[in-house]
Amino acid sequence: MSNDIFYLYDETEETRTRFVSFMAEATRFDLAIITTNRFYGKKLVVNIQNGRSAIIGSDDLEEEGYLEFAFNLNETEAEELRTFLESLM
Repeated sequence: MSNDIFYLYDETEETRTRFVSFMAEATRFDLAIITTNRFYGKKLVVNIQNGRSAIIGSDDLEEEGYLEFAFNLNETEAEELRTFLESLM
């Protein structure tokens, strides 16, 4: 077994992170929303409760089933999260 690591990239960047927790009708959300130059204007959204994350932009919010799949949400929960995220984009 080789100890050599083949890096595809190894960079450090200043980011802005917003931690937000809110109660919607269907569930509670605890999120970390990370803004970086890395993802072409999209944000890295992390659900702190279950560790699931996704890189999200306005186009992703319009894609049917994206939030449900990415965060393992039902349709109602996904719509509540979509409404919140639309205000950020």
